[in-house]
Formats: sequence, structure tokens, C-alpha cells
Amino acid sequence: MEVNVNDNNVEQALRLLKRKMQREGVYRDIKNHRRYEKPSVKAKRKRTESIRRSRKLARRKREYDN
Repeated sequence: MEVNVNDNNVEQALRLLKRKMQREGVYRDIKNHRRYEKPSVKAKRKRTESIRRSRKLARRKREYDN
């Protein structure tokens, strides 16, 4: 990941870097890797995330069709 610093504006570059990292899910990965997660818990979490994504997609599709 790369961020260019323009006119020595480091604060703006840092904000841009943080935004890029959040979009890529880096913070979420760091949070998930702070502790050990049992394989059964990991599978359950992935299943619930998948269900949430599919419901969100279906909801958006319904709103788009109306």
C-alpha cells in the first residue's frame, strides 16, 4: 500500500493511509489475530458473516427492484 505525501502534508497522507487500510480490512484482520480463535469458532463466525452478506445483498436487490 502506498501513499504519496504532497507539499510535506504528512497529516493528510496519514489520514489517507488510515482510510485505505480501513477499506482493505487491515484493522479488522489485526483485531481478529490478537488472540487465538478455535477452528469451530472461526467456522461459525465465517458462516454468520456469510449469512449477513447474503441478507444485505438480498435487501439491496429488493430495494433496487422497487
